[in-house]
Amino acid sequence: MFKIFITVLVLFAYTINAQHIISPKSINSIFDEQYPVLDEKNGILYFTRSHHPDNYGGKIDKGDIWYSVRTGNSWSVPKNVKALNNGAINSVVGISSAGDVFLYGHYSDGGPVKTQGISISSFRNGSFTKPVNVTIPYFKNTSNIIGASISDGGDALLFSMESYDTRGTEDIYVSLKRNDSWTEPRNLGDVINTRYQEFDPTINVTLDTLYFSSNGHGGRGSADVFMCVRKGESWTEWSDPVALSAINTSGQERGYRKYEGYSLFTSTQNSDGFGDIRFYLGVDADSLFKEDNQQDSIRVSLSEVDKELISADPKFFTLYGSINDQNSGDRIEGSVSIVLEDEFEKEVTTDQASNRYSLSLPSAGVYSIKVSSPNYITHQEQLEVFSSELKLLEKNFQLQKIEIGARVNLENVLFEQSKASIVASSYQELNSVVALLKENPSMKIRLEGHTDNRGNSKQNLKLSKERVEAVRSYLVKRGISKKRVSGKGYGGSKPIADNSDPQSRKLNRRVEFIIVKD
Repeated sequence: MFKIFITVLVLFAYTINAQHIISPKSINSIFDEQYPVLDEKNGILYFTRSHHPDNYGGKIDKGDIWYSVRTGNSWSVPKNVKALNNGAINSVVGISSAGDVFLYGHYSDGGPVKTQGISISSFRNGSFTKPVNVTIPYFKNTSNIIGASISDGGDALLFSMESYDTRGTEDIYVSLKRNDSWTEPRNLGDVINTRYQEFDPTINVTLDTLYFSSNGHGGRGSADVFMCVRKGESWTEWSDPVALSAINTSGQERGYRKYEGYSLFTSTQNSDGFGDIRFYLGVDADSLFKEDNQQDSIRVSLSEVDKELISADPKFFTLYGSINDQNSGDRIEGSVSIVLEDEFEKEVTTDQASNRYSLSLPSAGVYSIKVSSPNYITHQEQLEVFSSELKLLEKNFQLQKIEIGARVNLENVLFEQSKASIVASSYQELNSVVALLKENPSMKIRLEGHTDNRGNSKQNLKLSKERVEAVRSYLVKRGISKKRVSGKGYGGSKPIADNSDPQSRKLNRRVEFIIVKD
């Protein structure tokens, strides 16, 4: 690793608001907003809103299409597009250059729909025309997740469905337009699709970069956004999916669509528990949402850069933010250390005046981050960075104070499916627990193991106990006294998320520890 650094004073003469995430209050509600699509030409944002009393089926309706119109720098109060809604879950798939609106599914006057596809409506003389059904052979989705998008040229439809050859639950498929007909759905293959859920796919203008949501590729929460690159002309050969860390949280991120200078997606993080529409703004789009852009100005005063990296590659991105007390939200002093495999290593402390930190880093790679503060539990995570995605990134860390009763979810401690065997990627976080106990020799902790509620309850209880014992054994083998670590398995009796929802059920499978003596 590079061990020699020079300090470079970088006084930025501008306010860092070029890239951030906002959630427009005029659009979002206490209801669930999903599947956002922007008609850039006409300044209309379409999205699906669930269980609203004004929906076609009232409060029990699982999703109607709504819209909001951009006027200057603000967005109008959303209205229901009544002409496009029926008793099914309705959503907009995309907008053609001619102004046609592509809709998910078929519109039927009655009777069962034997096959499914998309529908097309046009906005003419102030109203929408009756949707025309477009059939896709062997299209049959048995899932209630309907995420789909159509390419810019209108000749490639990407969608998620649970069907005849899925790897597990929802998989991502493609159907291509050939003359006036569409090909049967083709699974995008094992690099993208897992035995878990992959959904809400979108693709760029050149048809070579795919974005999608998944809970089967790791990540921070119940669903994260990933990207991968298509290899050649094949629709089944892709680069390994990598998470978009700039937007992913412990909540659920879905429906990512990339536009010129900004992106559009939904998230349940810091919302009412349902999806809210978010904009990830870049330099060119910052003026679009001045009404909602009320973030404080931030001034970066100091960063460090490696001398060799400056001469080799002048393209950097700036990582900045604060370290906060998890309970009070107050900023605290601390340090952020970051490592890029065997190429790069750096540690900075927060500024004494503002309690903020800043780092200038190479804009590509998978970084390991460790955040520390006296009397707080150290936090570790990974950050994946792409030069095409990031120039500035604000990351604020929440640390938990070391005190009796503090509960810590070991999010990165994973096990083999239905087994108590610890996955090797878990060792880094477990080693942090070892370090915590060694730094606090009087501390005692209680491990608690949990599963979801699927399967046999007795087997779940047994599995949770075995996993707790596996973690306890790991800590003991690394020098921690058995007397300092107790444990108990609870099976599926203490869920923290909805077990009926496959996307949130994952959160119930966890190992935690509670400080019982400090």
